[in-house]
This record gives sequence, structure tokens and C-alpha cells, in this order.
Amino acid sequence: MLQIKKYITSVILFFLISAPLSAQEKGTIRGIVKDSLNSESLPFANVIIRELSTGASTNNRGYFIIPSLPVSNKYNVVVSYIGYKTKSVDVKVDAQKITELEIFLTPSTVEIGVVEKIEYLTPEENIPDLGKTILTVKRLEVIPKGVETDLLRALAGVPGVKSSGDVSAKFSVRGGEPNQNLVLVDGVPLYYPYHAIGLFSVIDYDLINNLEFYRGGFPSYIGRAISSVMKVNTKDGNKNNFSGKGSISLLSVKGLVEGPIPNGSFYFTGRKSVSNKILNRFLSNELPVDFYDAAFKINYSSPDFFSGAKFTVHSLFSSDNLKYDDPTSPDYNWKNSLIGFKVFTVGSIPFFLDFGVNFSSFSNEIFQKKSDIKPKRNELNDFTISTDFLYVLDNKDEFGIGADVKYIQSKMFLLNRFNFRADAGSEGLSSNAYANYKFLRFENLGADLGIRLNLKSLDAGGDFFEPRINLTYLITKNISIKGAYGIYQQELTTIYDEREVLSLFDPVVIIPEYLSKAKAAHYVFGFSSRLSNSMILDIEGYYRKIFNSPTLNENKTLFSEPDLIKSIGESYGGELSINYSGAPLDFTIAYTLSWAFKEVNGLKYKPRYDSRHNINLTASYALPYGWQISTSWNYHSGNPFTQIAGFYDQYSLNNIFSNYNIYGTLSPILLFSDKNSAMLPDYHRLDIMIAKKIDLNFMKLNLDISAINVYDRKNIFYFESKNGKRINMLPFLLTFTIKIEL
Repeated sequence: MLQIKKYITSVILFFLISAPLSAQEKGTIRGIVKDSLNSESLPFANVIIRELSTGASTNNRGYFIIPSLPVSNKYNVVVSYIGYKTKSVDVKVDAQKITELEIFLTPSTVEIGVVEKIEYLTPEENIPDLGKTILTVKRLEVIPKGVETDLLRALAGVPGVKSSGDVSAKFSVRGGEPNQNLVLVDGVPLYYPYHAIGLFSVIDYDLINNLEFYRGGFPSYIGRAISSVMKVNTKDGNKNNFSGKGSISLLSVKGLVEGPIPNGSFYFTGRKSVSNKILNRFLSNELPVDFYDAAFKINYSSPDFFSGAKFTVHSLFSSDNLKYDDPTSPDYNWKNSLIGFKVFTVGSIPFFLDFGVNFSSFSNEIFQKKSDIKPKRNELNDFTISTDFLYVLDNKDEFGIGADVKYIQSKMFLLNRFNFRADAGSEGLSSNAYANYKFLRFENLGADLGIRLNLKSLDAGGDFFEPRINLTYLITKNISIKGAYGIYQQELTTIYDEREVLSLFDPVVIIPEYLSKAKAAHYVFGFSSRLSNSMILDIEGYYRKIFNSPTLNENKTLFSEPDLIKSIGESYGGELSINYSGAPLDFTIAYTLSWAFKEVNGLKYKPRYDSRHNINLTASYALPYGWQISTSWNYHSGNPFTQIAGFYDQYSLNNIFSNYNIYGTLSPILLFSDKNSAMLPDYHRLDIMIAKKIDLNFMKLNLDISAINVYDRKNIFYFESKNGKRINMLPFLLTFTIKIEL
């Protein structure tokens, strides 16, 4: 405790010393940037003061702060955002006051890849943001659709991200396992973000405002995951007018209603499957999936009630049922329930305060019927209270602190071979706190120094401190080098069998007390260069050491043996991306060279998600009269797999009193070669989408058609163990979507 007190005291003293002693001749500009049509906030927009050639970027809520400005009768503030017309406003700055701005930007006529380029629209190049990728709805819309626009499948174009293939939206990041990723929807954890046994996301892209994806080296205010974190920030709803959207595809029908309420806004969205025929193309057999998802959000903000505060209630629900008519085939069900309450406060001094209370629940169940599959059920309930405080100093530095308290309950219901029901699970409290300080005062250097404290853990033990550091140094105005280091831990894990091609039961459990928390260290370095106003080159290298990670005990033979055992691992590699954004063309080239290894019980091998070379090419081109064409090409080296070396016959006497022919009692037992010692063929696929937007005054019509796997590449899915038959992934496929906006 003495060490903690010393650390907190030193942070407070540093915070006080860093603050200027006098600010009589200085003022601050604080504001929010919004869409002029619906008043939705525009995150990560650029805000520049022309006279000073300084500025800021809006955060994920659309807010910005520019402190310590000399008092002036007039500054010209220039605001730019991709897909919107650049706007300038004149602002007066008074001493010791915060000048509040609300800036509305108008969408440009060409909506994709347009920004009016002028030389000073790139503020805060010294921000330490290594390993962070931002995706907006406009970016998601131009990616060719597998069936529908999907944020999880869009991640396949991000360097360092390895997709599980055509039949699954599950992904691994920089050699991490899929169960080491965390998905947050408005700060609430979503423990199973998949529809249709993992084919696509339960999060409808129509409700997304922006997406922040951290693939390594993430800061101290983000925790409870050792590989990656995806933060989905949803929209608030149209504050100006009532409006609606509806669309239909070969898979589902969905709709969205949004509009203003007194001192606020709302949205409600729902989606329901209408046919599973298109899904059968993904697996080449019957997939009787029936699913739905629904979400709503209500915002309220009134200066008469609580000046500077915004109150939000939001939720997300989803359900998937896999039901077979055949009574000898089991049925499956997956459910998510999320609900959260947030208070966001902007103070009379330059600070932001977030307070939230949320609940997240996930369940997965197998119904036996007349099959040989035993019934199972998993439940996870998460109740969390959290608060975050951010203060912006006059010298542009930022100081943040926060804490959360979680109550986690995990349940597992199993039926063994003797039809004995076993109830397994655990529950408990977990609490984390963090502090971080961002140095942004220096023109050429940016640093984010932070620490995360594990105040109270669940069953598994782990480290108390999780140090984090993220640095950016500007060699020139357009060239920077970056570095990051951090320790990361997580207490929950999803149990999955690496040997299964498709997993239909994905229990989420608390890591048991006989194991330590999952723990990893990230070492990341990078180089970034602005080649022109429209083109950026990024290069990143990484090394990741996994000290502890629970994995399924594949050799378990006795009830007394543990289901989970410890594994260790490491991964390393390099990533290169080139992004060009300029009307009417937008393209990205991404290449990843990587290695991943896993070790269990002294056996070191390459996991199934290891892939040496990954290439992703995406491009979109805006044509006249509302037409747009986009394309993507994906390639990766073949994945490791375990070959069948042979088999032997084993006696199988189910009834010792029967007269068996000796040859009728023999069952083949497979023999396998060394684990994952063979490689599947390389994977590659080309997709093309053509879209058309039609404005009919009273409504807007969006039509698109996608061609998937244009040249019908025979990408292998797996070999059947019984007969060695090759099963391929998705063949050539045409899909279409019709969307109406009122």
C-alpha cells in the first residue's frame, strides 16, 4: 500500500507542477463538430487555427479542446472532415474563459474519399496512437459485401488481422487467439459478437458512428484483453428530423427509426433473418439459422436540468437459433443482452467526465433431442460500474484517471455419459483503476505514460501493475517514428477446441483459480510518413510474448484432470500499409509478414491462425450520377493443419452377450502426424461491388450488387477425417441489397 500511495502522490505532484501558475492572458476554445443534416457528432475531425497553425482533433464524441491561446479579437478556425465540405468560422478568445463552439459541416456532393486539401489540415501529428485504426461508416459502406455490410469482416483489411475464412468472422490479431479479443459497444462488453455460427456480426452497421480498433500497445484506460480491443461508438439519432431506413438482402430485412425528442434524440433498429438459403452456400450444406438483433438509444441533455451533462440509455439484444427438422440432430441457441446508462459531463473548466452503469449477458445452449450430443448450457452475467475523468491542461497535456468495479457470474450446466447433471461455474468481484498522462506540449514529441492497477481479481491470480507507454517523435513535419510497450491481462476466456473446424458451443468462463490470469507483453515500433496531402505510409513491427493463456486440455481422459491448462506463446512480424484518399479515388494497400507459435506441455507448434504472408488491397472510385465501384483482393499463405498418418482397428463390444462376428466389432481409430506440421494451400479471393444512389426528393434509394470470389477460386476449408474429401469455402456468389432512406 505504501508503494501505491507514493505513486499516487507523485502523479498528483507532477500534475500540479505541470499546470501553469498563471493564465491571465490565455484563453481556451472548446467545441463539438456535427453533421448539419442530422446533428450527429463527427469524431476525429481536424480543427485548425489559421493564424497560429495549431489545432486539435475531435475525440470519439466529436469534442475538441484547444487551450492556452493568446487573447485575440478574432481567430479563423478551419474544420475539415472526410466526406464533408471544409468550413471556417471566426472566433474571439477572452482571457481565462472557455469559448464554446458548435460547428456544423455539410456533406460534400461526392461522399466517399473527399476532403478539401489545404496544407494545415493535419493537426497534432505528435499524438501517440501506435496500433490504433479508425473505421467510419463511410469506409464500411464501400467494402464489397459478403452478404451484408459487416464491421467484423471489414477488419480483414486491417494490417495484422487474420480472418478465420469465408465461413467465419472470427479473427486473430498479431498472433493472438480469437478468445483474446474484446469488443465494446458504447463501453459495454459484447461477449459473443457473431450471428449465424460466426458468419457475421450482431452489430448492425446502421447504428455505428465510428469504430476504434486497437491491435496492440493500447493505453492504460483500456484493459481486460491481451490481444486487441474494438470500441464501437454508436450514433445518437437524428436530432433535427424524424427519419427512417429500411433494407432487404438475400439474408435479412432490417429497419431503423430515429428522430428528436425534447432536449434529446433517439434511434431504434431491428434486423430479422428471412432466408437461410444464402448461408447454405457458405457451408455447402443445410444451415437452418433463424436470428434477430435489436438496439435502441435515448439521449437527453438540458441546461435547465444539468448544465453540460448528457444522459444516455442504450441497449443491444440478439438471438440465434439453429434448429434442424431431423430429431437426431441437436439444436443450438446463442443470446446476447446489453443495456447501459451513461452520464457524460463537460465542465466549466477543460475536463470531461464519464460515468456508466451497464449489464451484459451471454448464453449458449445445446438441446440434445434424440441425438448423441449431450446437452450443455453456458451463462455469463457482467454488471459494471465505471467512471473516467480527463483534464486538459493549458499546455495541451492531458491527465486521465478512472476505475471500474465488475460483478461477474459464470455458469456451466453439463450432462455426463451417466446422465448426471453437473453445475460448474464461479462468481466474484473484480476492480481495476488506471492513471495516464499525455505529453502533448512539445511540438516534436508526444508521450502517453500510464499504469493500470488490478485492485481486486476474480479467481485467477495475476500481476498488480500493468505499465503502459506509447511514444511518437516527429523527425520532420511529415515523418515520425513511434514505439509502445505494455503489460496486459484478462480474467475471462472463451473455451474453444483448436481441432474443430466450426465451433457450435463457445462457453465464456472465468479463468479458474488453479491457473493465472492470461498475460502478455507487447513491444511495438513504427514509422509513418505523409508522402503527400493524399497519401500516408505506415510501417509497424511488433513482438508479443504470451506468458499465460488458458487452453483446452486435449489429452484429458479422467474426470479428475483439469479442463483447462496453461499455454505460452510468442508472435512477431511487420506490417506495411499505404493509404490514398482523394476524390474520386480511395485505395489502401496492406501487407503483413508474421510468425506465431504456441507451446502446451512442452510441445511447441504453429497454431491454426499462423499465416506467413497476408495482402489486402481495397479501392473505391466515385463515378458520376451517384454510381460507385469498389473492389477488394485478399491473399494469405496457407494455414497449418494436422495430417492423418493412418489408422488401426479397435474392438468395440457394446453388448458382451451378443453373438458378434469378429470383423463387425472393429472400429477404425485415426492416427495423426505431428500437430499442425502440414500447410494448406494459399488463399486468395477477389470481390467487386457496384452501387448506385438515387435521390427522389421524398426518399433516397441505395442499390448495390456484389460479386464474391469473382474468379471462383477453390479455397480449401478442410479435409473430412473419415474419407479425406476436400471441402472448399465459398464459391462465386452474387448478392444484392436494396436500401430506402426516408
